[in-house]
This record gives sequence, structure tokens and C-alpha cells, in this order.
Amino acid sequence: MKILLHACCGPCSIKCIEMLREEGLRLDLFWYNPNIHPYTEYRSRRDTLAGYAKDLGLEMILVDEYGLRPFVKAVAPDIENRCGHCYRIRLETAARYAAEHGYDGFTTTLHVSPYQNQEQIRAVGEEMGALHGVSYLYRDFSERFREGQREGRGRGL
Repeated sequence: MKILLHACCGPCSIKCIEMLREEGLRLDLFWYNPNIHPYTEYRSRRDTLAGYAKDLGLEMILVDEYGLRPFVKAVAPDIENRCGHCYRIRLETAARYAAEHGYDGFTTTLHVSPYQNQEQIRAVGEEMGALHGVSYLYRDFSERFREGQREGRGRGL
């Protein structure tokens, strides 16, 4: 089964990739994160993930849109619900790409973070998958979050 893994950064990707590979899934990484600011952070995460993907021999699809202005305009009227908008734009773009390029499903590294709203991410992922006709693969990666962060630091990510 071929899965498109939306990834926010290298450290968060480590254990997600490991767990999905343990299931025997084939992966490509997908970068689309117009919410990450400032630009130095955006560039650092993008480039670190690209290097990590290369080290692992994974393909990385890069939708390189630094979207500070559109993102701020979209969330400013309802700043308290900005995370929902952020999940939606990233997972809709991933779902669309997965459907258009013949993937069996898609998921996101956002499920590794204990700082994110996991149920909201899952609901948005399932909604976007249904909208675009591609399966959303929910996995709770959070049990390996701290381990992945330590490994990321050890790798210089």
C-alpha cells in the first residue's frame, strides 16, 4: 500500500516513518506547510526534512508556498480557531495530491505531537479524504513523540 505522509518537519517525521514502515507501507513525504513562520523557521524545517528524506531514500513532494499573508488573513478574524484552519488547508492539499497521483491513502505527522488536537486532525483528515476520494490513514504516533525528538536532536535535525 502506498501512502502519502504529510510532514511538518524532520524530527516529527522520524517515528511516524518508522511505524508506517513497520506495517510494510511504502511512503512518500509531502511538504505543504504555509502556516510556519517566520521564514527562517519555514526554510529550516523544509530543508531539514528534505535532507532526512534523501538520507532515507524517500521521495519528497514539495509544495513550496510560504504563505504568511494568506494564512494571517484567513485566521485573523477567528484567531481562537486558527488550528482548525491550519489542519484543513494542509490536509486538503495532501488529500487532493494523494487522490490525483494514485496513492492508496494519506496521513500526517501531526498525529505524533501531544500539543495538537488529535481528534480534530483525524476528523479533518477523514473529511478531506472523503471529499477527494482517498482513504485517510489514522495512526496514533504520539507514544513515540519524545523518542523521536531525542533521535532528531541526535541526528542534528
